[in-house]
Amino acid sequence: MAGKLRARDIMTGGVRCVGAHESLYDASKMMRDLDVGCLPICGDNNKLMGMITDRDIVVTCCAEGVDPASVQAGSLGGELHWIDADADATKALETMENNHIKRLPVIDVKGGHRLVGMITEANVAKNLNDKQIAEFATRVYATA
Repeated sequence: MAGKLRARDIMTGGVRCVGAHESLYDASKMMRDLDVGCLPICGDNNKLMGMITDRDIVVTCCAEGVDPASVQAGSLGGELHWIDADADATKALETMENNHIKRLPVIDVKGGHRLVGMITEANVAKNLNDKQIAEFATRVYATA
């Protein structure tokens, strides 16, 4: 990554959370309305507690014949990776590559541990040259 960029310099801000107690049906409508395929899950204290993707909803709920309106979003949180907003952007790239993830929540640790943004593949691509983008994609999409 060029220069001394921090995670906050490359992230997309204004991220919206789905509440842990909201249904998968509500999460899917939110994804549709925001035109995103992934949402952070926040608990009652508005702290990040997980991530949910459209694929999670389809594979673990719909494909199993479960009504999405009857399942709380917080039940599908899974393993959570995030980065401090003030961390070096290279660390964000490494976290995404090492964990084979395409979206990385950005937390303002000094500012009350608030969710302030999301780093996506598009954010990464804007800050890498073609060779680096190819290497990133190879590492993220490689099977563990």
